[in-house]
Amino acid sequence: MITDTFDGYLRRLGVIDPGAPSAEGLFALQRAHLERVSYDNIDIQLGRPPGIDPVAAARRIAAGLGGYCYHLNGAFALLLDALGYDMSLHVGGVYRDAGSREVSGGHLALTVRVDGEAYWVDTGLGDSPYEPLPLREGTYEQGGFHYRMRRLEPLEGEGPGWSLLSSDMHVPRMNFRDAPARTSDFQAMHTWLSTSADSPFVRTLALFRRDARGTDVLRGRVLSRVEPGKGTTERELATPEEFYETLATVFRRHNDDLTAEDRTALWERVNGAHAAWLASGKG
Repeated sequence: MITDTFDGYLRRLGVIDPGAPSAEGLFALQRAHLERVSYDNIDIQLGRPPGIDPVAAARRIAAGLGGYCYHLNGAFALLLDALGYDMSLHVGGVYRDAGSREVSGGHLALTVRVDGEAYWVDTGLGDSPYEPLPLREGTYEQGGFHYRMRRLEPLEGEGPGWSLLSSDMHVPRMNFRDAPARTSDFQAMHTWLSTSADSPFVRTLALFRRDARGTDVLRGRVLSRVEPGKGTTERELATPEEFYETLATVFRRHNDDLTAEDRTALWERVNGAHAAWLASGKG
């Protein structure tokens, strides 16, 4: 069964033969993952958050669905391990404060060692870099987006780690610890993020899809496209038909899992949140 899952996973990525582990192969897999598997919190919005078991997450991806960092990076780590890559999970966190040194566990980070180099690999940030970044201090440019990797000065009682800094992402900082982690290390935070009324994943629908030129973003009913040199373009999705067509085409999500009742409930939730957002004066 798990072999069938990996076959389906690779078909979803459009990868016929991944070959032996190599930096070239790793880069191709990350690019394909970001282009073909969206970051989304649809099931959280519907009140049925999926668990973070990596095998179950891989099956979701093979079936045409997405998820957030615990699902996307967890499944990708499982696939890379099955393909023979030397990979590790790490406890991480994302922050709007570019000076933060915290590591909350709100992000699952992934590193891979191949061809004598260590890389930070990520398919679960939403607007992640399009390709892995070397795990060494420096400034990197990809298609007009700019990133900086630097060593993380740990808070007292915490181990060392790394920071990704970028003003081109929706959050300017991601920190993670060097120490390897296990899936169970993220369970408590996943429960809070996927069920608490205070969680941004519960409050707002969010989808991301990254490609070589930029990032597609859907927050509620507002669809955005972010491209270097072109800025951000936005438009509102006016009808449920337009909304679900956008999920299927722009974000490449297979919507067969959504019943008619699901579609009605999700649109009503998104539409209600959008109206409240407009009424708050933020629209």
